[in-house]
Amino acid sequence: MLSSAIVLGPQRRDPIVREAIEDLVPGRNSSVAVITAGWEEREGEDEELREHVNRPLINLKIWARVESILEKDKELREAVRERHVTWRRVQEIYRLRLGGLLGSTKELLRRGDGDPLFAVEEQDSWELVRGLDAQHMARVALIHADFAERIKPAERETVQKERRELEKQLADVSCLLVAGGHVGVLLHRMQLFDVCSLWGDRPTIAWSAGAMALSERVVLFHDEPPQGSSYAEVMEAGFGELPDFVALPHARHRLQTDDSVRVRMLSRRFQPARCALLDYRSRFDLRNGEWTAQPNSRQLSQDGLVEEVVR
Repeated sequence: MLSSAIVLGPQRRDPIVREAIEDLVPGRNSSVAVITAGWEEREGEDEELREHVNRPLINLKIWARVESILEKDKELREAVRERHVTWRRVQEIYRLRLGGLLGSTKELLRRGDGDPLFAVEEQDSWELVRGLDAQHMARVALIHADFAERIKPAERETVQKERRELEKQLADVSCLLVAGGHVGVLLHRMQLFDVCSLWGDRPTIAWSAGAMALSERVVLFHDEPPQGSSYAEVMEAGFGELPDFVALPHARHRLQTDDSVRVRMLSRRFQPARCALLDYRSRFDLRNGEWTAQPNSRQLSQDGLVEEVVR
């Protein structure tokens, strides 16, 4: 768990990373490192970020490092592919079970209206949902554990070589930035090198999918998706560096925040964690296990409201 971190909303249109860095590590001469693996093929397109940060910036090129390894190591490449196929099947089964549980929970919320009998049933329903979420996270963890036991990626020379290079690069930087993009790609490629262990408990700034990856659980959500379920689902455990925090990037476009039932479904499901809406200019600061927020930062309340966090 990090003792010092800042979580931001999307940075492409209205960046505030520079201000966050200056608050965490004052002094323009100290260098920072960035992980843009979630951008995939666009990983190296960091010119705007470099200009905005206005200090030495090292792109760790996690995505490219993994691509290079997989190109050389066919066994590892095939094992990664098989793991992904297995995860997709497990996710599909979980989604089927989740839909039934959340459908009934949604009806309890809609029809409850303060009725104590409904309230008791709602609490029981949430216990079932949380139990399924935890069970699913455990099953995905077993998929990763089986992969590690069979393939032993950490013992492969190609992986060790890149990890040693990353360790050297991280030794002299003052702050780690974790950008957004595709959260699954970002999470799994960081996992291959165990980047969080290399970095340790040092100042970290993450935004969008980067914040999702560093949280205790990765929550996929969209109230009006072009395809698939509109119920939020847990993808798997994140790195657990951000305690009691559910990252919800681009919430203005993905959540129907004027629907009190949907708001309550998210906030109550993941309580006591903070369901943070990561939109432009939102900022949440973590210091020694305590969260505070800057103006323009919002979260979901258990009463079905979207509230601005003022502390």
